[in-house]
Amino acid sequence: MTQSNNENPHMTQRGLQRIRAGIQSRSQLAKKRVENITKEDVKGCFTKNAFVIFTVTAVIVGIILGFALRPFNMSHREVLFFSFPGELLMRMLQMLVLPLLVSSLITGMAALDSRASGKMGLRAVIYYTTTTVIAVFIGIVMVLIIHPGKGSKDEFSKKEQVEKVSPADAFMDLIRNMFPPNIVEACTKQYKTQYATRIIHVTMTVNDTILAPNGSHELTKEELIPVPSAVNGINALGLVVFSMCFGLIIGSMREQGRPLKDFFDCLNEAIMRLVAIIMWYAPVGILFLIAGKILEMEDITTMGGQLGMYTVTG
Repeated sequence: MTQSNNENPHMTQRGLQRIRAGIQSRSQLAKKRVENITKEDVKGCFTKNAFVIFTVTAVIVGIILGFALRPFNMSHREVLFFSFPGELLMRMLQMLVLPLLVSSLITGMAALDSRASGKMGLRAVIYYTTTTVIAVFIGIVMVLIIHPGKGSKDEFSKKEQVEKVSPADAFMDLIRNMFPPNIVEACTKQYKTQYATRIIHVTMTVNDTILAPNGSHELTKEELIPVPSAVNGINALGLVVFSMCFGLIIGSMREQGRPLKDFFDCLNEAIMRLVAIIMWYAPVGILFLIAGKILEMEDITTMGGQLGMYTVTG
């Protein structure tokens, strides 16, 4: 027992020595790398990460600029003018969503083998549907638990009517949006079931005895009925299904579909280059967008608390 007890301290000392030796060797290597850094290495690192550096700098400058301009109590019109570059950025990004989505999907599906693309398309639809259902479920649960945005006095006094949506109608709307009747309309609208109230008159008698109150021969009952409707927004699911099917057809046509395939390849490349150009404008837009949002806040403490709850929910 004494021999084993004597060996344990030696083993721990050896382990500590190995750890120290490893730390020293790594620190020496890091020191050598720092000493060997040249100006060209710094320029290369800055060039590779220029977009990230500009974006982080824009966020910091936007926050500082927004808080610095708050004491001037700018009017709503002046705030709109100030945040106009940020609005342009959002409009540019929204402008490229549709062509980028369609061209990239058609190009990718047309380049794949028919068997592989069929499996990929089925997996994409299943993945999109599954993730959408899971995201909606998690979002509802988190909102019910955390109640983001709750806390202002006006919201306690106001009682907003919550729209009741049937799970069956929501599921059927998801399937309907997969097959839009108008592909052009799918770029701006998506199907959504709305509800209307219908009054039903029912006459109930048993052995010539009127069962309705107040001597009436009929009972009136209100019933919610689904009404076809549409809401503003891109029908992404319908465009995804159409683009995948269109890409499959182009790929199966081989030589006959070569002109269309080349067209969408060129379109995808042009859109990607346009996105790269807009991304370099993003730091400027982010700066004015953040500063403008800070200027629009009436109460920073309340808004900060609500923003924190939204962040936790997200």
